Amino acid sequence: MSFSAAQLLAVLQAHVPTGANGFVVALSGGADSSALLAALAQLRAPPVHGGSLAGASLAGASQGLPIRAVHVDHGLQAASVSFREACASLCRDLGVPLTIVAVPIEARAGVSVEAAARDARYAALAAQLRAGECLLTAHHLEDQAETLLLQALRGAGLKGLASMPLCRPFASGWHLRPLLSARRTDLRQFAAALGIAGMLDPMNADPRYDRVYLRRELWPLIENRWPGAGLALSRTASHVAEAQHLLDAIADADLALLRDGDALSVPRLRSLATARQVNALRRWIFEARALPPPAARLLEALRQILDADADHLPAIAWDAQALRRYRDRIFLTAATPPRLALRHPWEILTQPRLDLDAGLGQLHCVERIGGLDRRRLPAALLVCGREGGEALKLGLSASTRSVQHLCQALGVLPWMRDSLPFVYAGDELIGIGDLWLDARWCVAGGERGLAFEWAGAPNLV
Repeated sequence: MSFSAAQLLAVLQAHVPTGANGFVVALSGGADSSALLAALAQLRAPPVHGGSLAGASLAGASQGLPIRAVHVDHGLQAASVSFREACASLCRDLGVPLTIVAVPIEARAGVSVEAAARDARYAALAAQLRAGECLLTAHHLEDQAETLLLQALRGAGLKGLASMPLCRPFASGWHLRPLLSARRTDLRQFAAALGIAGMLDPMNADPRYDRVYLRRELWPLIENRWPGAGLALSRTASHVAEAQHLLDAIADADLALLRDGDALSVPRLRSLATARQVNALRRWIFEARALPPPAARLLEALRQILDADADHLPAIAWDAQALRRYRDRIFLTAATPPRLALRHPWEILTQPRLDLDAGLGQLHCVERIGGLDRRRLPAALLVCGREGGEALKLGLSASTRSVQHLCQALGVLPWMRDSLPFVYAGDELIGIGDLWLDARWCVAGGERGLAFEWAGAPNLV
């Protein structure tokens, strides 16, 4: 089966999302992405510049969307200059605008250069994508098969084995892989027929990388023993994706019953079978744009959350996230919750807004009936975090209550109590965020005084 621009057009017509307003090709300079760009260029009016490819256009077959290309240069190898020049030359011949983005790689402990480069590349492409554009990458049938095998060897779940979706939301638009049914050899024959050789990436010859080792050492043996293995494995990935889609639908139905505000109900979760509990939690975590923990860690989290006594506060952390339980609800939080650590002097007469540390928003000083008596307030207040043992009097005839009891009565999440901004006049606690004011510092009933509004506050209850 050969590859043609007409085949690309069929995929685009079937899968380009409604509302898409342009195509952005991730152009590496290699044969595959060059073939994708050349085929896409054939689906519009003949290019402005002549070039060797000018006669290859297919009049009348255009999708009607503008095309541009982005080349990400990591600067990892001496051939980077040659890749940039090859991309620039191809885009000149095709009459396609090109943007070159230099993105150095930052080494991170425990992360391979290959993974770091991929993450940096997609971050750069996301930053380049305009609202409504489709990012097109040249992943083909063998790429999909390789991904399935690598994920299986890593013990991935269904979501990993489903490999690469043909279309997914990405940044402010979409990421489309229109060549997943095209073979590598067909793409390169298509490119060669147009006089496109494509650059050879030296990293693709280094067997230290898993994908390169699989492609160079194992894949020829697999195809020799099982001809058509690429197509078969690609079909398997599609079947797994369908199964994952069904699991997601079941999880969505379960989550509709489990949701309790920003949390999940523990009693309702208990009513589900274990497999559906795990499925729903994975989906919920994924919706929050976080990576779920490994399967064993997630099962342990479920055990601790469901078996803990009512007065216990289990917290199971992984990476930068944690699952926590409080009052029969499960919360997905940061592994290290925000804490107000600095002491902030606040001259409220000249500084009506105070920026808090740890990304906790701002306090605003506003007028309010029954607020603080400004005549008694010093020129400068002090805002800081809790130290323990603080108390407030919420009414002149009410008894003094500890802040701990006030938080419990309001249901303030225990791990968020260190984020509360405590406001002092000298040594006296007069208020906490926009939650409470001490009645001993407030004006009489119908008078206007000062109060605080907490803009950008985190979820506390």
